[in-house]
Amino acid sequence: MIGPVLIANRGEIACRIAASCRRLGVRTVAVYSDADATAMHVAAADAAERIGPPRPLESYLSIPAILEAAQRSGARAVHPGYGFLSENADFADACAAAGLVFIGPPAAAIRAMGGKAAAKAVAHRAGVPALPGYDGADQSPERLATEAARIGFPVMIKAVAGGGGRGMRRVETADAFPAALAAAQREAAAFGNTAVLLEKFVASARHIEVQIFADAAGEVIHLGERDCSPQRRNQKLLEEAPAPGMDPALRGELGRRATALAREVGYVGAGTVEFVADGSQPLSADRIWFIEMNTRLQVEHPVTEMVTGLDLVEWQLRIAAGEPLPLAQDQVRLDGHAIEARLCAEDPARNFLPSPGCLTTLRLPEPSPGLRVDTGVRSGDTLTPFYDPMIAKVIAHAPTRAEALERLTTALESCSAEGVRLNAAFLARALRAPEMRSGGVNTAFLESFRAREAAAARSAA
Repeated sequence: MIGPVLIANRGEIACRIAASCRRLGVRTVAVYSDADATAMHVAAADAAERIGPPRPLESYLSIPAILEAAQRSGARAVHPGYGFLSENADFADACAAAGLVFIGPPAAAIRAMGGKAAAKAVAHRAGVPALPGYDGADQSPERLATEAARIGFPVMIKAVAGGGGRGMRRVETADAFPAALAAAQREAAAFGNTAVLLEKFVASARHIEVQIFADAAGEVIHLGERDCSPQRRNQKLLEEAPAPGMDPALRGELGRRATALAREVGYVGAGTVEFVADGSQPLSADRIWFIEMNTRLQVEHPVTEMVTGLDLVEWQLRIAAGEPLPLAQDQVRLDGHAIEARLCAEDPARNFLPSPGCLTTLRLPEPSPGLRVDTGVRSGDTLTPFYDPMIAKVIAHAPTRAEALERLTTALESCSAEGVRLNAAFLARALRAPEMRSGGVNTAFLESFRAREAAAARSAA
């Protein structure tokens, strides 16, 4: 097994990677900014290295700082986690140049799939249906307006290099297009690239993604799908596996599409191929389209681990060490249902406004059979505005979806925090909503549920 492994990340994902490494006997090195000197992920590793001030650009996003930490610590490999530098092809190249194993796909695959426009070109070559749109080089406002009219309103504007919901705008009419385009381009500039692409907006859209794994010998398999439709500001909050309404034949077809994309770019390691489905009707292959690929481990990977019984970080480590895939496609089994909630320091009543501050008290449910809690913070920690507001992930697994939903709802109802706002109670109420219980909610569900709650509160006042 490869090691020592420097974990180029922080918080919950750094703790989670360290746990798998510890179980496998692999030594780990944490990195930390000045804001994280006493953080939980630092204590979870065997050693730790300071990488700079709190601002991400000077620490967790600084390639030189990460490489210097790896050199000082004697690390032989780097696991990027998710976010920060995890999908940065230059970072993957820099690791290789420094003699470090990058626990992720080749830089060429990251470049091929990292940009939304480039990924769609790969999909066309692989024969994978992609969402109708425009991803051309002509970025003039006039050409973009013409293409939007051709696609037909409503359309989505998406920053080519964006992520996390930034650089995205839904546009209902031609008159509203110029202002929305300018706003999306301003946000896109933060990613160093103002280019955008246009996509047909799918009403009642569902977000369905397929977990794939590939080894260096060219073998590629999938581990089933996840439904990540419940979102706020285009960021996921609830994720489940398998997707409600998915049958084995359709799962096989989506798996075929996802693995074809991976083979097209010589992919190695863990990746997620994302699709948008028309949720106004039962799921059907002719109403599901490829939208993008995430060339890393996903936040929601635990639901796949729960239904497959596999440790995906262990798989990443083994593949990075040159081992073959641990299973063949016909050996993958899905057992029961799993659903995950992202607990965040935010205020749903104020449009999910982040709530930084001192987390004086945090109460999370105790892990047990069928209930998993992944966290990177504890009582007494300070949540700064420099980083994502996610506090923990609570994941429930049970033989049926109904049982998993009830288990997760009960767990969320036991969560509380003092010093910051917590979204746990809101998510618990959302899980009890009839739409969620019946399955197959669309990406607008959480926003509409919040709006209904706000209207009811105003009426009661």
